[in-house]
Amino acid sequence: MRRKYLILIGIIALLLSGYFIADSILFDGVRPKAISENGFQANYFAKENIEAKTTIILPGGGPWGDYWAQHFAKNDMVGLSIPYSGSIGLPELPEEIELKYFENAIHWLSKQSAVDPNKIVVMGASKNAELALIIASTFQELVSGVIAYAPSSVSWSNTVLPYNSDELKASWKYKGIDIPYIPMDKIKGNQSNTINMLEYWENGLKKTDYVEEAVIKVEQINGPILLFSGNDDKVWPASKMADMIEKRLEANGFKYTFQNLKYNNAGHSISGNPDDKSSYSSRTITIDGKEYEYEQGGNAKGDYKAKQDARIKLMEFLRKI
Repeated sequence: MRRKYLILIGIIALLLSGYFIADSILFDGVRPKAISENGFQANYFAKENIEAKTTIILPGGGPWGDYWAQHFAKNDMVGLSIPYSGSIGLPELPEEIELKYFENAIHWLSKQSAVDPNKIVVMGASKNAELALIIASTFQELVSGVIAYAPSSVSWSNTVLPYNSDELKASWKYKGIDIPYIPMDKIKGNQSNTINMLEYWENGLKKTDYVEEAVIKVEQINGPILLFSGNDDKVWPASKMADMIEKRLEANGFKYTFQNLKYNNAGHSISGNPDDKSSYSSRTITIDGKEYEYEQGGNAKGDYKAKQDARIKLMEFLRKI
């Protein structure tokens, strides 16, 4: 019996060692280092023995942040995939998020030998594009550029997310002070099985008095800006808000390069893996216990073409930082 037990243990050990050997051979990426210090949590991606490289911060973290951080690291840059809610030690909900959290991460990055502190860029998509632009405009001396997929030109209240609390709050704060926002009623369900997301955001932009207060001061960003949007985005008016950003930069004599790239037949999901040809023209959202379908816009061919071109433009942008 003991002999059989030892044989079984030996087989398991052999299989495990074989797995790790195969994994080390097949894996061609850069393994992340989990960071939990200096007041933030993140996955840090950097090749060994590199020095003073362009670094990209990806607010929101998760699979999207890890994918892009990995991609940048494989291209001799540094990626920091940084979640800010929903995990142990972080706020439960993405509301009243303190920007000091990201400031701590930037200060930590600037001390890493792999990082050039004068080439730190923030990149986000959708709500995290809003955040990326706010981070860069708040910490002008620390951030050297921004990439925003499906961007927002304004800061929105917490209530735009159906799973957030019902009490109206700021999405973002700095040193305990609210970042001004457009107050929104929580999106409501209806008798059908679909939700018109675009109409919800368009109505928010009609609150002109609030828009003036909540507009992101992009002219304060101390570096180049790259915006991507789909002209057929049906989640929110990303192309319209990208144009609002462009007009504000022009009105304020923005001195850095700026690109406002818009793609026909592309929707809200153009920030994903560029090699993924799957169609994500619609998604579902649960409101008050009922599931609704909403359109993302675009089509598989249009989104794929946009993602492929955007990746090229993205890497060109980063190499010029």
